[in-house]
This record gives sequence, structure tokens and C-alpha cells, in this order.
Amino acid sequence: MSETPEATIRTRVRVPLRLPATRRGADGYSVDAELVTFHGLVDGGEHLAVVLGEPGATPLVRMHSECLTGDVFGSARCDCGPQLRESVERITEAGGYLLYLRQEGRGIGLYNKLDAYALQDSGLDTYQANVALGLPEDARDYTVAAQMLTALGVDSVQLLSNNPDKETQLAGLDVTVARRVPTGAHTTADNLRYLRAKVEHTRHSIALDGVLSVA
Repeated sequence: MSETPEATIRTRVRVPLRLPATRRGADGYSVDAELVTFHGLVDGGEHLAVVLGEPGATPLVRMHSECLTGDVFGSARCDCGPQLRESVERITEAGGYLLYLRQEGRGIGLYNKLDAYALQDSGLDTYQANVALGLPEDARDYTVAAQMLTALGVDSVQLLSNNPDKETQLAGLDVTVARRVPTGAHTTADNLRYLRAKVEHTRHSIALDGVLSVA
């Protein structure tokens, strides 16, 4: 196990949230949340913990990487926006934390992500496009997530994720993953090739059986 540097809580503030809902009707989904900021995060990023519901001893936790195009603008090229909305609902019901990590484009940044999109339009998949730009397939490091959880007094989680790498990294950072809980499969005609690449290349647990394939 690697030793994770200590972070401390900087600010806690109540914020009412209103999100378009995946399961609760067309009028959107509202919830009161607490946003938590931190001192001492190793990468210097302004990452947030969103406290939802009543967290228990082994809370439901989602590590959600920022996606401006999907989370804010509703891009159909990925599943990030629907995953974010689903996560807020499910964590509110179960009690836990959404860690909103400033890791745009699997850690390569917004401009590079859009450059990668252009390469995907020419036939590369999401991982091949990153490599063609001279960048890592996935540059994310979840040390900050472990720091945030430790500062919140959490050492064991139910991890809401389809990505086995998140579980592996947390386990190496002294956070016990009691179980990994997959999100739904939020497919569109525009993101199916992207989702299949995640299943085939990095073994994401996304149920795509019976979904129309793409050429």
C-alpha cells in the first residue's frame, strides 16, 4: 500500500441542486447537497466532494471526472451527463458522496479532448486518438480522491463505477472497496462506439448486450 498525503477540509457549504433527471420525470430533479472543498490535495486541483443523503459507514461513492461537454452541454458523444444525473439520484437515496474530479478528457484537458474527438471522426477510437496525440490513454490518478475520502472520515466505500481501474487505484491508496456497483448503460447513436471501446479496451462493466452495433 502506498502512503497517501493528508488533506484537510477547507469549506463546507449547503447548495440546493437541480438536475435534469434520468428516472424522476421531465421536470428535473432537486436535492439539497453539501459541497466540500479541501486543503492539501496533491495535484493542486479544485476538486469537490458533494455530500448527498445520509452517508453511512460504507457510503455509496461516485468518482466522477469533469466533462464540460457532457455534464454542462449535454453532449451525446459520451455518457458522462446521464451518469452524473443517475449518480446524484442514487447516492441521495443510499447516502454518500459524489467526488467531482477536475480531470477533463480522462486527464488530458478540454482542448486535447476536442482534438481527440476530431481524430475519432476520422476512424480512431477514444484510446487510439489520445495515443495519436502523444498523450496517455488515461492520465487519471485518483490519489486526490483517496485524500478527499480520508479527510471526510471514509475508509471503506461502495464504489459506483463501471471502471475497474478506479477500484484498483483506490485499493492501492488504503481505501477499501466493499463492492463495485455499475451505473446504467446510457447509450445513444453517437456514443455507442465510444462505449464499446471502453468495454473492449479497459473492461468497463457496461451492459451493451442487445444494443444495436455500429460499423
